[in-house]
Amino acid sequence: MPPTFERRNPLTQEIASVTPDMNASQALTIAKQAQTAFASWSTSTPAARRIALLAAADGLKQRQQDFVQAMQSEIGATEPWALFNLGLAVKHVEEAAAMTTQITGETLPSDKPGCLSHTRRDPVGVILGIAPWNAPIILGCRAIAMPLACGNSVILKASEVCPRTHGLIAEAFQEAGFPEHTVNLVTHGPNKAEGIVNALIDTPEVRRINFTGSTEVGRKIAVRAAQQLKPALLELGGKAPLLVLDDANIDEAVAAAAFGAMMNQGQICMSTERVIVTPAVADAFVEKLTAKVATLKTADPKLSQAPLGAVVSPSTVARCQALIDDAVQRGADLLVSGDTQNAVLMPPHLLDKVTPEMSLYHTETFGPVLGVTRARDEEHAIALANDSDYGLSASVFTQDTARGLQIAQRIQAGMCHINGPTLHDEPQAPFGGVKASGYGRFGGQAGIDAFTELRWITVETEPGHYPF
Repeated sequence: MPPTFERRNPLTQEIASVTPDMNASQALTIAKQAQTAFASWSTSTPAARRIALLAAADGLKQRQQDFVQAMQSEIGATEPWALFNLGLAVKHVEEAAAMTTQITGETLPSDKPGCLSHTRRDPVGVILGIAPWNAPIILGCRAIAMPLACGNSVILKASEVCPRTHGLIAEAFQEAGFPEHTVNLVTHGPNKAEGIVNALIDTPEVRRINFTGSTEVGRKIAVRAAQQLKPALLELGGKAPLLVLDDANIDEAVAAAAFGAMMNQGQICMSTERVIVTPAVADAFVEKLTAKVATLKTADPKLSQAPLGAVVSPSTVARCQALIDDAVQRGADLLVSGDTQNAVLMPPHLLDKVTPEMSLYHTETFGPVLGVTRARDEEHAIALANDSDYGLSASVFTQDTARGLQIAQRIQAGMCHINGPTLHDEPQAPFGGVKASGYGRFGGQAGIDAFTELRWITVETEPGHYPF
């Protein structure tokens, strides 16, 4: 029997999934198979790619209950979060299918008489997609759909936290009509990730890497890829600010802040981690936000319809609690709290008067913890928003659209939403961050740029003239 590893339910410790425990040698064999498949898939027509991708989207939808069960068991997700994941993932695949006819070049003017000059975008080879556990269907599909649309073969390296969830994605794609070994899955136990990823980055068959995950791991992947002169697309951590200005609709801002901070227990790269509020509305906003957050209950997602489920592990609770304790000791007001049940059912926590002296101000919690920082004025609010190593998503609440646009242009983030939550993802939009939140963009034309090679081709239509 080949070796396997078990993923256990973070709530019950029951076995959630049993998955092949591959090693680096097996992963390299898969890379060679993917390279062989690339030869045929790269020459397929846009229509063939579109048909296969749409079939994969249907396959994902047919596995709805399997996905819900897998996400609940492997990561403690609520059913609404699992269904949202599936719905948006399907849209990503359908958008990729639509983009197969948008992979175009252009005719260029040439100073050379009789020279026809043009560009084209060609597939690059085997793409390694590394997806995390927190939004596993969305991010797993995003890692492979557009690369496939561009004519590349792919390897999806599953997270050891949710291997069954990522395995369902691979099944849906592999049964959709792609040539054998065009879509590949690598699974492994908790201690093999670094060795397998390094081997795949180093092997000549893999030409590009896309990674979604922590900034710490992203830095290592960037260095390794750079040593091999391979491009990497990195979507990393965040510390998303939500600015509430003096003319904001307070009720809308409260709803967006609570949703942005607590959806999926705060375990989203775009989660609202910081609310920055100006003096005129600070007290009213904090009072309403406190009341809202206090209504959000946490429970076992298999037994309850509570809006919040489990965090992924007890280490998340320990990290968040340390940040909360430090902030309170340094003067923050703890407005909403509660005791964690079953080691991973952590209730929402809200703190007011968070300042730069506190670790919570700077550190990504990736849990159900939200801090409010009070700005002196609008200029100070913008400065506070930019006072972070991260720059993924941001929001600004104001009823003056022109004012909102001006502020959005000054915020150092890859994405900024006016009068909307920091959580916002659409398949056709360029998705990615700046600073420690990574570089490169998923989505739409930006995704095509990321997963194709831009080439210049000329055709001489007249005899050449040479100096010798």
